[in-house]
Amino acid sequence: MSWDVVDNHHLEKSFEFPDFARALEFVNLAGQICEDQDHHAEFILSWGKVVIKTWSHDANGITDRDHKLAKAIDEVSVNGP
Repeated sequence: MSWDVVDNHHLEKSFEFPDFARALEFVNLAGQICEDQDHHAEFILSWGKVVIKTWSHDANGITDRDHKLAKAIDEVSVNGP
């Protein structure tokens, strides 16, 4: 599943997991990617589900940084928890 472009403002994607612990583990891994890239996404964590939104605040929209972050997070979701 690809990232959705919402209102030409941000990228958004939902990830599903078998339980809360795995969803939380994924948030921590994806959060570290945000720290490493110095580009911080918005996370919504619930039981077995994580929704991530990313946009560049300085541009008030989507930039290459968001696509780079989304790609790195996708790699973690395939290889991660």
